[in-house]
Amino acid sequence: MMYAMSFPALPSPPSWFPGHMNRFTKQLPALLSRTDVVLELRDSRLPLTSINNNLEGAINKWRAERGHHTHVTPLSSTTSRILSLGYGGPICERIVVLNKRDFVPEWGVEPFKKAMKAKFPDQTVHFASCNKPRDIRSLSEMLVNIAKRNPHATEMNVLVVGMPNVGKSTLLNSLRHMGIPGRTPKALQTSAQPGHTRAISTRLKLSEDPLVYSYDSPGVMLPFLGRGNRGAERGVKLALIAGIKESLYDIEALVAYLLYRLNVLNPVSPAYLTVLPPGSRPFTDAGDFLEQLAIRLNMLLRGGEKDTMRAAKWFVEWWRNEGGLVSASVPENLPTGSDGARAPLLRRGWGFDFEWTVDASMDSTGGDFESAVQLKMEECIDESMRAASEDERSGVGISTTQERKRSWQEKQSMRAAKSKAKFAARKTA
Repeated sequence: MMYAMSFPALPSPPSWFPGHMNRFTKQLPALLSRTDVVLELRDSRLPLTSINNNLEGAINKWRAERGHHTHVTPLSSTTSRILSLGYGGPICERIVVLNKRDFVPEWGVEPFKKAMKAKFPDQTVHFASCNKPRDIRSLSEMLVNIAKRNPHATEMNVLVVGMPNVGKSTLLNSLRHMGIPGRTPKALQTSAQPGHTRAISTRLKLSEDPLVYSYDSPGVMLPFLGRGNRGAERGVKLALIAGIKESLYDIEALVAYLLYRLNVLNPVSPAYLTVLPPGSRPFTDAGDFLEQLAIRLNMLLRGGEKDTMRAAKWFVEWWRNEGGLVSASVPENLPTGSDGARAPLLRRGWGFDFEWTVDASMDSTGGDFESAVQLKMEECIDESMRAASEDERSGVGISTTQERKRSWQEKQSMRAAKSKAKFAARKTA
């Protein structure tokens, strides 16, 4: 049996943009001028939410300045590469790495790649998990092959960018271990908390022949996540993957949204049922769920009162680890209900950025299920791009504080211009 859960009320997004993020944003154009390959990391669970439009603008400008034109050519039987025209010219490559692929259902990986190729033909998408050597080896070979196709360059420089806590430092340590023979010590420090990397790293060698170097960079949050429901949901999603400081949010609000998403991913048997007593049914109320979870975990206060706050913190941490693996194991077809009947048509999702209404074409027992999922994903990408453009036009990406600062800077510039004009007039009189 399936249970519908209404979309929870979400808090307004906080602003979290420390000084080191602002410094890196200003340094980025100069860094790109000496970069050959941009390796952008995103979280597989949030492939659209973890796009940083500020980084997008800088990267697009970098490619345009290098006269980048693209076409698609096969690299191997399983991989396609986007190569710049003009052999021997400056290297100008962009690879989007979707990290932590273990936390999304495998049946959506290929449809997502095809959807991204249809919408962003100049981007190469690669799924990876740092604990899977095959994924790291494939990415390492991709970088080496780019360098080999440009033999006139003495070395190739890779800049790694992305939102906070998407695994940039961990991935670079893995690439270094894979690409350098022998024992290689961990060169970059990592942390489960966002904002650990606060400055550009020293050059890190990823390959000796050909020479490939990389730079790690601080994770950069958007200066303002936006107003209204879209901004609120964006902030909660990033807080759940620890991309923004969790302390800025009420933990029970995170649980309410997480419960909603897990119900969408599998309305018949959500992942959280594995931590509840056998026979439990899906929950539609976060408060009821946390009370039952507190009882199950024996998290009680004096007098037998249920410690729902502690249970909430445990639940979010559980999902970030083994719970994410459980939620990713949902099959193409939903399991049958307790009465043995097949699940009727409903809403489904993949990760936290894709949600659609199931129709007859989505039945994997007949028809082309993969193509149907790809079309649904393309619709979600279109909607995300439309919303981003709308936000940009309406100035939603600028907070009230930023608006005041910008207004103050404009007034200062006008005053300076007037003073300069008066001085010039007196000088010529």
